[in-house]
Amino acid sequence: MTARVQSIWRHPIKGHGREAVDKVTLSAGQTMPWDRIWAVAHTESDADGSKWVSCQHFSRVSKAPELMALTAEVDETTERLTLRHPEFGVLEFSPDEEPDALIAWAGPLIPENRAASDRVVRAQTTGFVDSDFPSVTICNMASHRAVEQQIGRELSIHRWRGNIWLGGLAPWEEWEWMDREFRVGDAVLRGRERTDRCLATTANPETGKRDADTLGALEHWGHRDFSIRAEVVAGGEISLGDSAGLL
Repeated sequence: MTARVQSIWRHPIKGHGREAVDKVTLSAGQTMPWDRIWAVAHTESDADGSKWVSCQHFSRVSKAPELMALTAEVDETTERLTLRHPEFGVLEFSPDEEPDALIAWAGPLIPENRAASDRVVRAQTTGFVDSDFPSVTICNMASHRAVEQQIGRELSIHRWRGNIWLGGLAPWEEWEWMDREFRVGDAVLRGRERTDRCLATTANPETGKRDADTLGALEHWGHRDFSIRAEVVAGGEISLGDSAGLL
């Protein structure tokens, strides 16, 4: 059975919402366009966007689970964003020109015992992905269903905050793509590392409440990994329904 692209997601502001797209054009050595372009640095961080830094510098779902319930839309022409939350409503703003609007609106989602959101920073080199190299996250629907079966109920794929979701693979077949080149649509990628997971995945994307032991479920297979981080070897367009497979 041929693996095919089932959905494509980007996260314009790290930890602050997700957006579905029908197609994307990847470039060699780059993250997905408009993915983690901005991030919200907290009061204990010195991040300024001039270089990649780890997720510990930013307000994120693992520390503030209610952020998981955010969705996002980015207007690529104006670079204005629309964020939505089930309790806080809608925010339309420019991350570059109106950063304080986001801090005031989403700041209350950060628990009092965590470093408060302080400022919005824009990535000047590569998106603020969780790897120290520009990566695109490839997820396997069959592996997701395996986790659902282990937990005993349906789960949203948004817990994993992946970029490209593939159907048609066997559970955990993505591990075979490590250190090998594969094609998705017109792009060629290479699996670089398995994605280690944290408490962020325990939060419900509809409510922002922790309600599933995803990490315990993964430990059934002897790890806490889900999906792979891949580097783009050769750029190209990827659309819904495109085929994917090893070269």
